[in-house]
Amino acid sequence: MITAAPGTVEVEGGGETMEVGAERVLILDFGSQYSQLIARRIRELKVYCELVPGTISVEEVRRQHPRGLVLSGGPASVYDADAIRPDPEIYSLGVPILGICYGMQLLAHDLGGRVRPAAKREYGLAAVVVDREEGIFSGLPQEMPVWMSHGDVIEELPPGYRVMAHTLNSPVAAMSGPGGSVGIQFHLEVAHTPQGSEMLRNFLYRTCGCEGNWEASSFVEQAVAEIRRKVGGERVICALSGGVDSAVAATLVHRAIGDQLTCVFVDNGLLRRGEADRVIDVLTRSMRMRIVRVEGAERFVGALAGVVDPEEKRRIVGREFISAFEEETIRMGDVPFLAQGTLYPDVIESTSADTFGARKIKTHHNVGGLPQSMTFSLVEPLRYLFKDEVRRVGRALGLPDDLVMRQPFPGPGLSIRIIGEVTKERLETVRSADWVVIDEIKRSGLYGKVWQSFAILTPISSVGVMGDYRTYANVVAVRIVTSDDGMTADWARVPYDVLADISRRIVNEVPGVNRVVYDISSKPPSTIEWE
Repeated sequence: MITAAPGTVEVEGGGETMEVGAERVLILDFGSQYSQLIARRIRELKVYCELVPGTISVEEVRRQHPRGLVLSGGPASVYDADAIRPDPEIYSLGVPILGICYGMQLLAHDLGGRVRPAAKREYGLAAVVVDREEGIFSGLPQEMPVWMSHGDVIEELPPGYRVMAHTLNSPVAAMSGPGGSVGIQFHLEVAHTPQGSEMLRNFLYRTCGCEGNWEASSFVEQAVAEIRRKVGGERVICALSGGVDSAVAATLVHRAIGDQLTCVFVDNGLLRRGEADRVIDVLTRSMRMRIVRVEGAERFVGALAGVVDPEEKRRIVGREFISAFEEETIRMGDVPFLAQGTLYPDVIESTSADTFGARKIKTHHNVGGLPQSMTFSLVEPLRYLFKDEVRRVGRALGLPDDLVMRQPFPGPGLSIRIIGEVTKERLETVRSADWVVIDEIKRSGLYGKVWQSFAILTPISSVGVMGDYRTYANVVAVRIVTSDDGMTADWARVPYDVLADISRRIVNEVPGVNRVVYDISSKPPSTIEWE
């Protein structure tokens, strides 16, 4: 299990506090498109890590007692006047540092070396030749394919550093220095670098001395202790949405404080068919939680009337959720804490205070969509977990698989699966189509093999022929994707006969639909949801 180093750490964003684990690595983010992928790879090696701003103070780093630091890539050049650099004192902490791409250039520049623009930019696959089979290259081949994406090169090494590897266009493709610090010009976190995980394992286990004790059961013990410490004897209200995230968060908080928790399930009219009844039944019967059901369909649909902008939809849903909770707490008395199932991808995509140098992709209703006037203090025990980690925590808590393994569902619900205005009629159309998609995916045995499968009601109408009559009706899009964590995704190569059954049933069973199309876009450049 995770053993604790002295002290606790206040985590930026949401006021969460986490006990300092002996195996903690910090990723200093300088705006790389791959920063969250670095976190994924480290977590896969069972080492706990967090993504923090590249400008984090050395005092904050000291408080977190990391075993190692990773400097991410980024779009800047270190010699630019406005280049973002870390606190220079981090280099004096005696903690091993892994610099990746821009991070390597920071190591070279800040420690007395020289970086210059490359005569020839190196982008894509390259062959790295290992000059010193040690450190991150221990036990690996002398020549390996790696993924490059840079326009600068190391012209002069900083004092005390030496070349570890080179490529055709990069004389210094890797360098090592005092205290186990290492810089690499390539990206070991991407799949295009096949030995990347082994390199990262060498850094974490050989250089940083990690043992790989990041497990779901350890997280449960740690999180329960921290929730108790933060909440004390106060009461907590939990935003139970019906998805995996909020169910696991509620169960975790309930494990920590028992009857101090009251879950509020707001049936906002934006849920999938029968969802409210199923979730409430499981949590009351299996977990014995206190759950208050609030009927809010009229309220939410009314607030969304006439709204077509997806960001505005998200803000409205977030606002109405909080209003519903605040109204419920008035009836309950003083409840200072709100628990919710915010995940790390939500935080990253919303570009909250936890990330640095990234651009906002979309507002998540439970992150950027919360109103500034909110009176609750947040309890977000899953804030630094990815979806697969949440599922493991759910299993460790004893939640049934039919709840834990449910496909992700967006917080704003079906409102963002309707392109355009949300009405009762359009909600029923997309809800019915979505039911068919899920039913057929389950029947074909694909439900547990794909990340998400759902229907989208487009704003398009098309001409059709049904029963010898001309129709002019709705077009429904079907979206089925595969993914590991929702940060990237690919469209699922579903057998044609399954797609044919989905199309046939939607057209026959859902009134007002005469055409079905299949979305074959990947993320990126698309997102999983259409809005």
